[in-house]
Amino acid sequence: MARERHRWHPICEPPQNLFRPVRIDPTGMRGPTPGQARGQKWRRSSFGLYVPADVDPDVPEQRILEGAARLQPGGAVTAWSACRILGATFFAGLRADRRTLVPIPLCPGTGRRLSHESGCRVSRDRLFAKEIVTRQGIPCAVSVRALFDEMRYAPHLREAVVAMDMMAAAELVSIRQMLAYSGSHPGWQGVEQVRRALPLASENSRSPNETRMRLIWELDAGLPRPLVNTPVFTPEGRLLGYPDILDAEAGVVGEFDGADHRSGLRQSKDVAREDGFRRSGLEYFTITGPDMGRRALVADRMLATRRRALFLPAERRLWTIDPPDWWQPEPTLDQILTERTFTKQLHAQWDLEGAPQIGSTPGWSPR
Repeated sequence: MARERHRWHPICEPPQNLFRPVRIDPTGMRGPTPGQARGQKWRRSSFGLYVPADVDPDVPEQRILEGAARLQPGGAVTAWSACRILGATFFAGLRADRRTLVPIPLCPGTGRRLSHESGCRVSRDRLFAKEIVTRQGIPCAVSVRALFDEMRYAPHLREAVVAMDMMAAAELVSIRQMLAYSGSHPGWQGVEQVRRALPLASENSRSPNETRMRLIWELDAGLPRPLVNTPVFTPEGRLLGYPDILDAEAGVVGEFDGADHRSGLRQSKDVAREDGFRRSGLEYFTITGPDMGRRALVADRMLATRRRALFLPAERRLWTIDPPDWWQPEPTLDQILTERTFTKQLHAQWDLEGAPQIGSTPGWSPR
């Protein structure tokens, strides 16, 4: 049995048990009768469409599906909603406070009209057929277009950076791809924010608050760009850990501790890891969720930590970022995406040549 992913893994599993909205049906066969629709067992998801009252509207995918049900052929969901359906965990349709809902972005397509309705935001931007894919029965903008829309309409620069980082963490879009796409769309509303965000982005961040912490380090504290989730070793080759950010010049480690760090076992591991970093001469600071609303205080803490750092030359350090001979480096995101594209092309060519469909051979499955 495959092990279930951690709830905060950057790549989310396909949604389960979604209910597609239906119209009123006088027979009661394909939808509620007019009387049932007025009762307590059904709720209206949008104009003329209904779902059972016990269907949870707070599940992001269900909320997206209910919005997408309003689209005509040629339209698609985009921005955060498409990112989520395509498999990126951290696009849940919530602002940074994790409470305020973000409207579902709908793009009706060229020449089509769609009325504004509560909980949705209708875009009039061009959307070409080649930029639409269908996932879980929902028409979505392709990943690079979805991210482009999310970044340019983000409420501010930092959240645009978060969006880029989290799509990279989900292995859906690389910084290089977004540079190319934004460069081919000059003059589009919000494209300047995308261009300003990309130099601040990283393909190694693993959560939104890791990215927000890094941006406080760079933008508020004015400190040099740190390394992100880079493995740190002892000189003998023992792995000390992957710090969220590492200032290799000063010898400073910064970590974000989210809610999942509160369990006894996880907290014990965190304490042991911090001890290992400190014993190796690395100065250390920790940031938590409530700190994110106090950026000036966090920046002061970062600056104070760096002032305490040892700034040791490489030959005197008890730590190193040079991997030992046994270490196998992880592939870059562009390498992963290139291999994935090549594999898809190979499978498509194999199918066209009359070979069995992928996955049809007993005992064989794609990677």
